[in-house]
Amino acid sequence: MSNIDTAFPPNLLPDEASPEWFNKADNAWQLTAAALVGLQSIPGLMILYGGGVKEKMGCEFTITWGYRMSFGSKLLPFWGEANVALDQEYLLDQAFLGKFPNATMVYFRSVFAAITLILIAGAVLGRMNIYAWMIFVPQWLTFSYTFTAFSVWCPDGFLAKMGLIDYSGGYVIHLSSGLACYTAAYWVGPRLTKDRERFPPNNILLMLFGAGLLWMGWTGFNGGDPYVVSNDASLAVLNTHLCTATSCLLTWVALDIIFFRKASAIGAVQGMITGLVCITPAAGKSQIQNSELLQEVDDTMAVLHTHAIAGSLGGILTGLFAEPKLNRLFFGSSGHYIGLFYGFDDKSRIGSGVRQMGVQFIGILFVVFVNVVTSSIICILIRLVVPLRMSNEDLEIGDDAAHGEEAYATWGNGERQENSFYRGSINPKMELSVSTNRAARQAEKT
Repeated sequence: MSNIDTAFPPNLLPDEASPEWFNKADNAWQLTAAALVGLQSIPGLMILYGGGVKEKMGCEFTITWGYRMSFGSKLLPFWGEANVALDQEYLLDQAFLGKFPNATMVYFRSVFAAITLILIAGAVLGRMNIYAWMIFVPQWLTFSYTFTAFSVWCPDGFLAKMGLIDYSGGYVIHLSSGLACYTAAYWVGPRLTKDRERFPPNNILLMLFGAGLLWMGWTGFNGGDPYVVSNDASLAVLNTHLCTATSCLLTWVALDIIFFRKASAIGAVQGMITGLVCITPAAGKSQIQNSELLQEVDDTMAVLHTHAIAGSLGGILTGLFAEPKLNRLFFGSSGHYIGLFYGFDDKSRIGSGVRQMGVQFIGILFVVFVNVVTSSIICILIRLVVPLRMSNEDLEIGDDAAHGEEAYATWGNGERQENSFYRGSINPKMELSVSTNRAARQAEKT
């Protein structure tokens, strides 16, 4: 057997490793952007949320059946045909957009699916049953995420054909995750009263470190969506950081000082996330100078506010400020992609600007409907099989301790809390605390 035969797999000769359509620079940047998005999830969001969310099923879902349902052949106007994305011939073929192989696109899109899941987890941290979560993940990805991804991002999707502008996931990632997490939080129920009354971060330095990884990782989140090393990618990255800095430092911190008389690190992080999400739908479509029931449900990390609402606002502002020249740069032709304000400037395109605003609102309504309905159905079905919510005993000691792990040991000489399923081995101090709280609840009932 020759060296060529051993160095390359069947049907892939050396001169075919870089076919005519293949662009090495674009491929290298796309892989880098995907790695940056991956760092946003683990360790970024994992550190920011305080640990405990180690869900990697997003990647497995994507490469097995989810990618083709999101970006493959059309089955329905809002859904693609289910098919695996592991076939070598398919992976080495050119992606539907970009001068790189499907393998790169599958990787890039898998990290987007994964981070969406972790965002959802942020609203039910510390109280959703782990078994219920393991059932929820593949069901939601299959019957909710693929609907919005295909409809908005796939060229055959009905919202894409209508001209919806969602540059990098304001609708597909942030509005979807914000609504799904809020719906799931409703069905799971709130935290314990004492946790809702006082829920300070256990380590602000770690929180800021995670937030910094999230911010820097957003360079790949928005910069990778032109699928090409271009002026548009550069503009998207610059817009991302400028909008985030404005939201974090000039707006949110200023509001903290005005209303609470002091700046807050937690407030700055919330402002940072809001800015990142808000610019996402329009990162490469707007000029730099244009970048600018809730009490009833327990949303632990305020994902609805910082993602769903910010994502919706970003989508609406995109309909106002989408710049025709930049749309032409991204879509190949401006067509009917034009912000309402630019439509007013060009009197002949006022109708197109009004239409764009309508499409942006239709997209919001579609994502709201899909996520509220599917998330509710999934949660209702899951609780027929396993409890959605952790037991009160496990809620008392915390979800990490319930699984025999402790992020921070706060008693003794650093020993860890034993698994809550084995009550006899629970740390005596914690045993007393749980028993006391249980007795107090029983006294209240009687």
